[in-house]
Formats: sequence, structure tokens, C-alpha cells
Amino acid sequence: MTIQFLKSATEQPAQTSADISDTVQVMLARLRTGGAQVALDYAQRLDGWQGDISVTSDQIAQAVARVPQDLKDDIQWAHENISRFAAAQRATAQDMQVELRPGLIAGQRQIPLSAAGCYVPGGRYTHIASALMSIATAREAGVPDITACSPPNGAQGIPDAMLYAMHLAGATRILCIGGVQGIAAMAFGLFGAPPADILVGPGNAYVAEAKRQLFGPVGIDMFAGPTDILVLADETADPEVVAVDLVGQAEHGATSPVWLATTHKPLADAVLARIPHLIADLPGPNREAAEIAWRDLGEVALCDTREDMAQFADDRAAEHLHVQAQDLPWWRDRLRAYGSLFLGEDTSVAFGDKAAGPNHVLPTSGAARYTGGLSVHKFLKTVTWQKVDDRARPDLARVSAGISRAERMEGHARSADIRLDPPALSTRIQREAQG
Repeated sequence: MTIQFLKSATEQPAQTSADISDTVQVMLARLRTGGAQVALDYAQRLDGWQGDISVTSDQIAQAVARVPQDLKDDIQWAHENISRFAAAQRATAQDMQVELRPGLIAGQRQIPLSAAGCYVPGGRYTHIASALMSIATAREAGVPDITACSPPNGAQGIPDAMLYAMHLAGATRILCIGGVQGIAAMAFGLFGAPPADILVGPGNAYVAEAKRQLFGPVGIDMFAGPTDILVLADETADPEVVAVDLVGQAEHGATSPVWLATTHKPLADAVLARIPHLIADLPGPNREAAEIAWRDLGEVALCDTREDMAQFADDRAAEHLHVQAQDLPWWRDRLRAYGSLFLGEDTSVAFGDKAAGPNHVLPTSGAARYTGGLSVHKFLKTVTWQKVDDRARPDLARVSAGISRAERMEGHARSADIRLDPPALSTRIQREAQG
């Protein structure tokens, strides 16, 4: 595979620093012992929030009334797509049973988790779509209790449109608290919430580290890092569209890699020339984030063949993989490592981020090599059961005892033996006890 980099990253994507890890560890220890009072103290000191943490039904109703109807319609349209896709996923997760041998029946059940904690990030952007993606998916999976939390946006608390989306998606309760303290509130069961069985949703480096440190007793969706995108384009792609799509993802933040792989140098040259102008036209904070992301982490790779491009994509395992090339079925069937795949020029990553339906909480930092994104399956436990009757018991006991003794696990062997010939086993154990 021959690849020529026409633009290379000057830095590697940021990793969690030891300082962040240590800070989160100390915060979680304090929150675990101090509970709601410590969480409230952090909310006041770190976010300047002086109000109540729990959002009341009256506050939700007032927020809903303030959201313009056209925005409500848009949020409802996106929610319908996200919920319908999640419901279709849920239908693929089925209980089943099979008779492996006469008298040996085994099966599986799909059991929804009892309580989920859905973190919705705040900060520079109001992540309405993230509220829908996590909460609606948990609801369609059948989770009966869903706590949603998000940091306050100044004195107003959670923005009205965000509250509307959280409520529409089916949150049992909404907490106005963010950061490590928000994650802890859901994990430890503070402010009236039950302890969460799983924590999901994107967040900043502190939120991601808190989820990582809590993982084990509590489930998480994935270890999340900065968002990334890889566009695969051939000579049929429009350089303007490719450049706009790369810049659109770069505005996420200064740590977000954006990559292009192509077999067509004129397209690569045109994209390289166009991106600085598109970035310069963004609003101030967005422009600053995109400038740094493109300067430090942007890459353009020139490949010999489409197979080279596909292998490059598999090696990168991008969160968002966008193909703007001929023969889309070939790409769909060939590509193997990505968070979500966007096929064709008409299928913008922005559609998937906001309203198309498939979940936008996706693996980053190469994790798409081994996992997919958030889905109803994350909120389900696939558990198994088995039942044996007289037809299967003799052979099953004999084989289990034989393997157990080969493993030098005599207790296991006797547990099998007693099902084969209970009186004989009892006599033998008594005889061995007497020496």
C-alpha cells in the first residue's frame, strides 16, 4: 500500500493527562462519601450554579412553552427517526431457546437494565441531538428509569430546547448538573435518582475520565475521546462538498482530527486550497476551534487505489467514515472499521449527528476496530438459562465429571456424579471420609 501525505498532522490527538486523572479520582472519592452536598458544592464552585439541581415538572412545562414551534417540530422529527431506528434495533434482540440434545434445553433472555444515566454535554454548544440519542435509545430498549443530566448554561440553567428534548425523549428525571459531579450524581444515586446501572453520553475529558474510573460496578457506553472524521473521495467527488464536510467536523474542537484520503490529486489540492477560506468564514469560537484542529491534526493522504483507501480507513477506524466515491455498494461491503458509515455525497455526517436516526454516540480514537456505537443493545443484558431432564442427565453428568477430573476439580466432578447415581456417590464419599 503506497500512501503520500500531502498534509500531515503536526501533533497527536490529546490523551487524558495524569492531572485530569488525579483530579477526577479525588473528586469521585469526595462525592462518594459526601453525596449530594459535595455535588452541590462542586456545582456552585465550578459552574456558578445557585439553583436547585432537580428540574421540576413546572420548570419543564415553562421551558417547553418558550421553545418556538418550528424548533419543536424539528426536534420531534429527529426524535421520531431516532426512536424508530432504536425500536427496529430492539426488535433484532430476541429471547430464544433451543433443545441442544433431547432433554437439554438452553436459552437466552434480553433483560433491560433497571436504571440508566444519560449525560448530555453543555458548554459552547447546546447539544439537543445528544439528549435524543441517549435518552430515546434507553427508552426504546425498555429501561424503566432514566436520569438525564446536563450542566447549567449560566443563570438560566439547562437551555429550554435541551429541556424540551430531554422531556420528549422520555427522561424520568432531569438534573441541572454537569461534569464529574453530574456523572457521580447518576452513578451514586443522588438527588432522588436510583444508582445507574449504566452511564452513557459524550462529555469533556473530565466526564470521560469519570466514566472510565467508575467502569466496573457501573457500565458505560464506551471510552470516548475527541470526535473525528475520515472522508474517502475519488475523482467524482466535489472538492467544495468534501472541504465543507471536513470543516464542519473540525468545529467540534481543537482536539478533533479531520482526515481525507483520495486517489485523485487534483481533488486533494482543491480541498487543501479551499479549507482555510471556509474556516475563516466561521463564527469566532467555531473558527478558532476549526483552525487549530485543521492545523495540528488535519491530514490529506493520496492513495494509489481504492483498496489502498479502504485499508487506510480500516487502519484509522474513524468515528465518522464518509464515502464520496463511485460504487457505494463496494465500499459498504468492503469497509470494516468505523463508528458509523455515511455513503454518498448526499449523506452528510451532519445528518447523522442531528436527525437521521442511527445513534451519534460513537467510538473514537480507533476504538471502532472493536466496538460499535451506542445502541439499544447497550441497555440490554443478554442472559442465558438451561434446564436438564432425565433424557440428557446421564450423558451430561458423565461428560461433566470426566472433564472436571481432568481439570483436577473433584468438587465439580462430584456435583456431576450425584446427578448420575446419587446413592453410589454418597457411599463413596463416606468411605473416603473414613479413610
